[in-house]
Amino acid sequence: MSDTEETLRTLSVELRLLEGTANTLQARMKFADAALRELREARETLEGVEKEKEGASFFVPIGGGSFIKAALLSADKVIVGIGAGVSVEKNIGEAKESLGSRITEFEKTRESIQQQLSQVIQRVEEDRSRFQELAAKLSEEERAQGVRKTQRGP
Repeated sequence: MSDTEETLRTLSVELRLLEGTANTLQARMKFADAALRELREARETLEGVEKEKEGASFFVPIGGGSFIKAALLSADKVIVGIGAGVSVEKNIGEAKESLGSRITEFEKTRESIQQQLSQVIQRVEEDRSRFQELAAKLSEEERAQGVRKTQRGP
């Protein structure tokens, strides 16, 4: 096996690993985007509820594009998830601050994932280019060897 063939095999394995890493990072990016959307919606909802008076009626989403009509009993306290399935009661100001902090954390995480993904994609492109160059070189070498064998005769 020639050095070129060995390098091609190594690049092929590296490309598969990098593509797997890129797929994983893209999945993490989708998760971060979904979490950010949800946290921003929660913050906007709290801002809207904060402006309402007790007894105000509104529709509450229950999933699947379905809603129930509800009345606001109190806008003073809300239950906020803090992670790992744990929720705590907070006043609206604290809840908005908590959501803001989580949004900031997720934005930083998303930015980090984006940077990693960009680096991986750049490396994939470099490796693919090198792979194509080496494959062309190997093909040329094989053609040259075939011509030499043909010229020598039996």
